[in-house]
Amino acid sequence: MRKFDRFDHLILQSIQVDDSIPVAELAEKIGLSTNACWRRIKRLEETGVIRSRVALLDEQALDLNVTVFVSIKTSEHTDSWLTKFANGVKGIPEVIEFYRMSGDTDYLLKIVVRDIADYDRVYKKLIQVAPMSDVSSSFSMERIKSATTLPLDHLGNQ
Repeated sequence: MRKFDRFDHLILQSIQVDDSIPVAELAEKIGLSTNACWRRIKRLEETGVIRSRVALLDEQALDLNVTVFVSIKTSEHTDSWLTKFANGVKGIPEVIEFYRMSGDTDYLLKIVVRDIADYDRVYKKLIQVAPMSDVSSSFSMERIKSATTLPLDHLGNQ
């Protein structure tokens, strides 16, 4: 892992909360010159620490009212099966998160849709992707916490 100093830490903390802050304002806030702050941001982008800059959209405002967590089990554990399955799942835009798991579940998907009928449409697409031995869906009743910021305290103020 690369070393992060206090300024890197402050930059990362700030832009995770609001990436629209002008570089000059961010630089002043953390005590750097505008050019030095800009160079650090560019280096963090080039090294892949900053993967992307995005706008976060509100699901409710877009009539995406149902979040479904789908647990998948398969009896096939080959590279070719995973490649076929991963490519198929990546082609379903309603799947917004996709994980390979340890334990009883092989794969976990987070799906966002308008309603149950919309989920059924996505489910029918999903089961066509590759053979699965079990698909179990859990519907979120309430989102209690949802964060887009990563914890950075372990970086310290080196």
